[in-house]
Amino acid sequence: MARTVHCVKLNKDAPGLDVQTYPGALGKRIFENVSKEAWQMWLRQQTMLLNEYRLSTVDPKAREFLVKEMEKFFFGEGSAPPEGF
Repeated sequence: MARTVHCVKLNKDAPGLDVQTYPGALGKRIFENVSKEAWQMWLRQQTMLLNEYRLSTVDPKAREFLVKEMEKFFFGEGSAPPEGF
């Protein structure tokens, strides 16, 4: 049976993630509070950010930027799309 979480992004009960998708404390917080649907929304946002800002996931500064955007997306004011979107 699928786990249900009260999704902080969608503000409703929805199926939760099957596994922790990100390491550490932030990953645990996401696992406990984010639905599968909201995670898919983040993956689309992350892809847009990677493409529009031409980020490389091997660059530590790019990874740091993406982590901050992920925290804002789920637990803050939201991750803003790049200019022009």
